[in-house]
Amino acid sequence: MSDTDPEYDSVLLVSFGGPEKRADVMPFLENVTRGKNIPPERLKEVAAHYNHFEGKSPLNEQNRALIAALEEELRSSGIDLPIYWGNRNWNPFILEALHQMRDDGKKRALGFFTSAYSSYSGCRQYLENIAKAREELGEGAPIVDKLRAFYNHPGFIEANVDHLLAVLETLPKERRECARVAFTGHSIPVAMAETCDYAEQLEETARLVAEGARHERWQLVYQSRSGPPHIPWLGPDILEHLDALSQINVQDVVVSPIGFLSDHMEVIWDLDHDARNYANELGITLTRAATVGTHPAFISMIRELIEERLGKVTGRQALGKRGPSHDVCPPDCCQYQPRVSRPPDAG
Repeated sequence: MSDTDPEYDSVLLVSFGGPEKRADVMPFLENVTRGKNIPPERLKEVAAHYNHFEGKSPLNEQNRALIAALEEELRSSGIDLPIYWGNRNWNPFILEALHQMRDDGKKRALGFFTSAYSSYSGCRQYLENIAKAREELGEGAPIVDKLRAFYNHPGFIEANVDHLLAVLETLPKERRECARVAFTGHSIPVAMAETCDYAEQLEETARLVAEGARHERWQLVYQSRSGPPHIPWLGPDILEHLDALSQINVQDVVVSPIGFLSDHMEVIWDLDHDARNYANELGITLTRAATVGTHPAFISMIRELIEERLGKVTGRQALGKRGPSHDVCPPDCCQYQPRVSRPPDAG
């Protein structure tokens, strides 16, 4: 690290958060939707998804597993940076994490956000959350510098390719060649998408993963839309896509949720439950590839992103034509003034 580079003393994993038990569910959803005029019936609908699993979001355990894998990766690479964890919507909150970091004498952290893409809800809003928490904490609040977006990093692509191939190889060869791959990302309002490169980045990831798996029959679709019908969101929705495929007698669809890092509630409910049930009604066999989770290539990628900012590597890896993302977000990057809530069931 040069004399002009910041001295980093820690890593902060920043995520959405999720309830741990039934009693947490409604308070968690109220945190997510506070000030956004979400109808009570929508909250009850989403609460039912969590209560189907005794109120426990899978996301928290998945983040703990991610932290454990990254701690081992950093340790084996000689990087002595403790990892802290702060959520937007549930314990441990970002403010709590920064408080603990300050108590531990930490001054400047590298922030890993659990989103591969650039958007208001996946990037800038977390930066706003951190800024607000630092303001509340006051003097001595640690600085957090976000690691770059990694949607086209070779490690992220490799992990998704491996998981897609694992599912495709379970199909008989004649069905495998005809199977359609549906890459899914979280839908966002069109007005939000117009302020960022989210849709273009998702399309690039889908193309790179399809090329890596050598599978030409694919399409990017969206899932987990929320909000009033009159407000346009990115589409087509996964269910609309299944409808279209049924019209041309497609028998097998493999869903690859490249827009997510772990098999949390939206993945297991919206895809494994709703989409699979709907596919069955249409006579389509739907199978799902795993998210990147703790795939070794993905964990190595996070370590490489950290090494970039520590000055330990000279190159910044990226596939495709778009190149590596910026390290510091421009002031006008991903600006958006939300009129309605983003989906409340992202945990």
